[in-house]
Amino acid sequence: MTREWRPPWPVDVRRTLSPHRRGPRDPAFRVTMDGAIWRASTTPDGPGTLRLSARPDRGVIDGAAWGPGAPWLLDGLPELLGAADDPSSFEPSHPVLRAAAARLRGLRIGRTRRVFEAVVPAVLEQKVPGAEAWRAWRYLLRRYGEPAPGAPEMRVPPPPAVWAQIPSWEWHRSGAEAVRARTIVNAARVARRLEDDASEARLRSLPGIGVWTAAEVRQRAYGDPDAVSVGDYHIPGIVGWALTGRKVDDAGMLELLEPYAGHRYRVTRLLELSGNGPPRRGPRMPVRDYRAF
Repeated sequence: MTREWRPPWPVDVRRTLSPHRRGPRDPAFRVTMDGAIWRASTTPDGPGTLRLSARPDRGVIDGAAWGPGAPWLLDGLPELLGAADDPSSFEPSHPVLRAAAARLRGLRIGRTRRVFEAVVPAVLEQKVPGAEAWRAWRYLLRRYGEPAPGAPEMRVPPPPAVWAQIPSWEWHRSGAEAVRARTIVNAARVARRLEDDASEARLRSLPGIGVWTAAEVRQRAYGDPDAVSVGDYHIPGIVGWALTGRKVDDAGMLELLEPYAGHRYRVTRLLELSGNGPPRRGPRMPVRDYRAF
């Protein structure tokens, strides 16, 4: 199935979709040599694969989809690329932020409309280096995800019922310890309720999901432009350095973002992509590997 969509504003497809990529070898997300972006998902109608290609000469986005979930994915194409995002009230006052907004004017905050699918990688990324979380995500999708329709080399993230049945030794082999595994299994058991209500209060009512994880989920599943990842290892430093020339903690970051209430996640995305972060001279979190094979 195919669909052509003509957005009424510029869209940077690659940057808009980049938060949904979990590392350079994500089995559910890839960028091909022709610039097309492929994404596999478990939709309410079943597995599906979506391919998006920007046609700037014609001002359109071409979408193609495969599998039982193809109609659902094509129907949600505009929202995935930010059609529900409204940046009209965003007025950057800081010179660095104004420059970033001007340069990245095609950046939108899109939403996948799939809550549990955002919960799993967010939990895997809790308090560990990205490489460690991405390794676990890759292993579990390769082990339990089915081949993506139209792109069998990719994998569709398993539905909640499958995540709930993954045995403890497979979590260990993935590199995810018992705490994160238990959080994902518990979320899988209430996944249907999460799809109906992914408010911050509902998300944080689940054991193991705090403010950081709830924000990461809402950013991607709901396209929440104000969901700040409080507790992130890098973002407070990026915000502080870009806006004041010095690193700050979470409290300092929230103070700096207060004038942009309603768009605080948008600000952090712009600053992340602007390349104005602090120099990385301090110690880095080690990538642990205690897997048993």
